[in-house]
Amino acid sequence: MSSMFGKPRASTERPPQNSLPECNVAILGCRGAGKSALTVKFLTKRFISEYDPNLEDTYSSEELVDQQPVLLKVMDTADQDGPGNCERYLCWASAFLVVYSIDNRKSFEGCQRYLEVLALHARGCQRRCPVLLLGNKLDMEQYRQVLSAEGMSLASRFGCLFHEVSACQDFTRVQHVFHEAVREVRRQAEWNLPVRPLFISEERPCPPVATPVALPTHHSLATCTFNTLSPVNYKEIPSVAQAKLVTVKSSRAQSKRKAPTLTLLKGFKIF
Repeated sequence: MSSMFGKPRASTERPPQNSLPECNVAILGCRGAGKSALTVKFLTKRFISEYDPNLEDTYSSEELVDQQPVLLKVMDTADQDGPGNCERYLCWASAFLVVYSIDNRKSFEGCQRYLEVLALHARGCQRRCPVLLLGNKLDMEQYRQVLSAEGMSLASRFGCLFHEVSACQDFTRVQHVFHEAVREVRRQAEWNLPVRPLFISEERPCPPVATPVALPTHHSLATCTFNTLSPVNYKEIPSVAQAKLVTVKSSRAQSKRKAPTLTLLKGFKIF
């Protein structure tokens, strides 16, 4: 059945499947929310209204997201009345799409149970999987039971993204949601990469070997001392997220000319 919805592979333009990075997306939600309709719309650009509610399957599609190829695997789950036997997708998925129908408040209330399960799972594991809350059946606006503000509020409460789509109308919106899940997975992977510490040299005065030379006070300037030699000490700068502009200047007494500027990072300079 997977081949029925799969897209043809363009082998002349993309590398083989086994060399592509993978992104696993699980679609969760109560019965009748339109999970299968969204899956088929994304894979085939077609809308099919009738499905077997007990059917669960995983499909794959080679996608180009922001000019980067990815093998996107989609699990269309078939829970009956809320979360059940969650381990099959909690340990498999890289991202989750939690779907409700805007014309069915019960499906919206069921989404909260899924979000609670995902939040509980996130606390117990080391990796954080992105979650997107989707209000489906936007074409049923005249029968709307769940306001957009309610969906946004629920998404904000659980720290996930929020979108409203229609499986039977706009393919572009549906595609954007799946591609956005891939982008969030990539951002999360980049955020978890270990950052190597950077070092800059900082001049510190060494203990005086002779009597310090006192400079005469001029225009109410305080008396200061200097040494002709100073060792080089290394100091770790903060991470990029907490970093501030760090500037180290050499003493005028040591050099009358301006030293060349060395840029270490964006926002970090040595003069």
